[in-house]
Amino acid sequence: MRYRNGFPEYVPVARKREKAAQKLQELRKRGKDLQPVIIEGRNVARTWWGKAWNLNLERYADYGNRICRGRSYVRHGAVLDLRIEPGEIRALVQGSRAKPYTVSITIAALRQEVWQKMRTACEGMLESLQDLIEGRFPRALEELFMAKGSGLFPSPQEITFTCSCPDWAHMCKHVAAVLYGTGARLDADPKLFFILRKVAMDDLVRQAVAGTADRLLARASVKSTRIIEDSDLSAVFGIELEEPSPGGGGECSTGTKKGKTSPKAPAKSTKKKETATAERKTDTPRPKKNGARTSIGKAPGRKGGKK
Repeated sequence: MRYRNGFPEYVPVARKREKAAQKLQELRKRGKDLQPVIIEGRNVARTWWGKAWNLNLERYADYGNRICRGRSYVRHGAVLDLRIEPGEIRALVQGSRAKPYTVSITIAALRQEVWQKMRTACEGMLESLQDLIEGRFPRALEELFMAKGSGLFPSPQEITFTCSCPDWAHMCKHVAAVLYGTGARLDADPKLFFILRKVAMDDLVRQAVAGTADRLLARASVKSTRIIEDSDLSAVFGIELEEPSPGGGGECSTGTKKGKTSPKAPAKSTKKKETATAERKTDTPRPKKNGARTSIGKAPGRKGGKK
């Protein structure tokens, strides 16, 4: 590194980006499997989990003045590789020297009493895993997660780190860049946060959803006052509902009172048949009775002629 008047020589951002890109390409040609942190746009973090991670670090006085040094590093692609494992973050950061620096950050596991408190608080307040991943939960739950020193996010006392750089500062800009890069990783996959803190994300959601189901079942067991009784229904619509007869076989009610007989449909059809029969009798001519008598009277005459 070149120095001028006791201070490092200023290196333009474009030059830093170019140097980091060249080193990344060089390492990949050697067969290195790298997962660089790529920041798109001006914001270092975009989602609730990424922003909450960064905000948690920035609000501590121990980190407030130091962690900001890593923003420019992570923005211009200096974090060539970043891996999140249970309780540990491992990274490779390109600095002013030719060889990248190795950074290791250890995060303490979430205390069991804190985790149990979170599980209890989430009962009935989360409906799905997707809601938790996307940061869709009530304000009260958000404040509980972000509680300083007693929430989900680690305090400075729960974070230890090392870097291979010669910087004398307690937190160098390479470590700060990795911490900001972790926030970017949580943007892409919030599940990594729970892996880092050694707790099961599914366990939290499972208990939360179970609490919601129990609450809904409890509501279902209570008779609602909104159910309208038969007597009220009769008063509203002006009808009287027939009581079902014992052993009625599930026959549908006609909506009439017992003892009243409604007109039978077959009676109308019988009248129509009688009218049609009468019309047919009227149209058909009948033989005259006189003719019948004449033909009967001729027979005695023939008998008399023989005499």
